[in-house]
Amino acid sequence: MISKVITGKSFYGCCRYVCQDQQRAVILESEGVREYSFLKMGHDFEINRQQSPGKHKAVFHGILSFHPDDKVTDEKMLQIAKEYLQNIGLTDTQYVIVKHNDTNHQHLHLIGNFVNNKGKVISDSWIGLRGKKAAQRLTQQHKLTPSEEKNIKQTNLEALSNEQVARYEIYQAVNDALPRCKTLSDLEKQLLKEGIDIQYKFKGDTQQVQGISFKKGSFAFKGSSIDRKMSIAGIEKTLQQQLQQEPKQANRQGLRR
Repeated sequence: MISKVITGKSFYGCCRYVCQDQQRAVILESEGVREYSFLKMGHDFEINRQQSPGKHKAVFHGILSFHPDDKVTDEKMLQIAKEYLQNIGLTDTQYVIVKHNDTNHQHLHLIGNFVNNKGKVISDSWIGLRGKKAAQRLTQQHKLTPSEEKNIKQTNLEALSNEQVARYEIYQAVNDALPRCKTLSDLEKQLLKEGIDIQYKFKGDTQQVQGISFKKGSFAFKGSSIDRKMSIAGIEKTLQQQLQQEPKQANRQGLRR
């Protein structure tokens, strides 16, 4: 079993990415949040976070990937996920445990709040390393296939897990940057700071943009495969709406003065 950990700022963005597509996402358990709507779920996480407003990166997003040779029941996955959260110290806080069905190997997404139910901050120091050590202990405890067995299947699994992380990091970066942009050029500059390149697909021999892809490291994804709003049409619509809102916002500020 392999552990990957991402920390972030937007509970709404994380909940939307993990839970919106009900064809691929199966919620195994939630604690302290409403699971029937990713909007309400994100809101519930955010309410708790506001008890400690200085904690800006309060989102814990963990990915547990099982070896293709391990066939694990939902009940067993839930048990392992809860023990994992306990092992890394993410206790007395809100969480959601979600199984995804969009790859040929079993994997879980865990969302947790680094601000606990008492409004205290849970330390995220070395959280990635803590996650890896917890995964190693639980792999032995539950007699799963250890990640140290470097065969071709394991190599593929590691790549798949890294691919999931890259996909989510791109989603998060675009989601954070887009509201601050007026043009595609603005978006390119913002994403370059995060190590993400934009690639365009043009119509025939023209300069008409027909599609958009995002590349981070060795992984590249069509915008529409990350989220429907991140297709070229979705991004251009968002940029246009933001430009149209500017005069209205300026007028409101003028009236206040």
